[in-house]
Amino acid sequence: MKKFYLPLIAGAMALSLAACGGQKSANGRESVELTGAGATFPLPFYNMSFENYNAASGDKVSYGGIGSGGGVRNLKDGIVDFAGSDAFLSDGEMKEMQPVVHIPTCMGAVVMAYNLPDVVKLNLSGDVIADIYAGKITDWNDARLQKLNPDVTLPAKKIILAYRSDGSGTTFIFTDYLSKVSENWKNTYGAGKTVDFPVGQAAKGNPGVAGIIAQTPYSLGYIGSEYAFAQKIAYASVYNKRGELVTPSTESISAAAGDIPQDTRCSITDADAPGAYPISCFTWLLIYKEQHYAERSLDQAKATLDLMQYMLSDSVQQTTATVHYAPLPKKAVELSLQNLKTVTYDGQPILK
Repeated sequence: MKKFYLPLIAGAMALSLAACGGQKSANGRESVELTGAGATFPLPFYNMSFENYNAASGDKVSYGGIGSGGGVRNLKDGIVDFAGSDAFLSDGEMKEMQPVVHIPTCMGAVVMAYNLPDVVKLNLSGDVIADIYAGKITDWNDARLQKLNPDVTLPAKKIILAYRSDGSGTTFIFTDYLSKVSENWKNTYGAGKTVDFPVGQAAKGNPGVAGIIAQTPYSLGYIGSEYAFAQKIAYASVYNKRGELVTPSTESISAAAGDIPQDTRCSITDADAPGAYPISCFTWLLIYKEQHYAERSLDQAKATLDLMQYMLSDSVQQTTATVHYAPLPKKAVELSLQNLKTVTYDGQPILK
């Protein structure tokens, strides 16, 4: 696992969490450099947003897409200012760390991307997806797949599966969904950032899995929706809990948002809502509730909260659809702004 985050350790030490030459930020304090690491799922959105924030604020934000698991490890080790994760921390993980605040940044979807020559539309269901990844369905022309696609001639070819090799929030979302729609999957493999998939090829990050699918005929894999859209990889429609055949889109992802708890930690896969795409999710930035750690300065703590508020702002949320994500529901923004007021430096609230 060291190979995922040793470069970031060096980067964080080089930055030394220090002020940038005494320059002032747009907020009147010293400009600083912030570093984060984690999920590749929202990477296109983060790259765009952090670049815009750099230009507007005077602070510099560097982010490494190393997977949710790697980002959480870096935060746990105190070498980043924030971590990106598509999987909220479990109660057990929370107990192993100092208190963490979850800030959702956008909504997205995990799509079933495929490479099938001459097939332009594919329908899937949760139980069939689970059995494909369990190795029970191995051929594209299997009777269950053909039944879901009566108007398509599926090839008599083996299904070439792809999955994530790294600790991944995308894998957590996908396997969380499979565990809800398949008792066999739940009892045999379960949900997690890493899972012992019995079949398939492993690749690092969403870009790695997307690359396998783009280059390999007769392949199938789960990836963040943006990677399918950007690389023009075909993706399937999936039956939801209500029996509706749904294509992932901004509207169908937004439809999956349900009740959101105060700490915003919630799963929205297999949502029981009209028009909801069933493999939808939130993605979060994680920060420590007490910001004075690893010799971080007060200005650095203030900058971290400024960045979180920026990501929750209307102007940024309105840009989500331009890179194929969905904006947060109003409730998620309101709760997150409340939670930021609990963040402290030496026990004193940072936001007044």
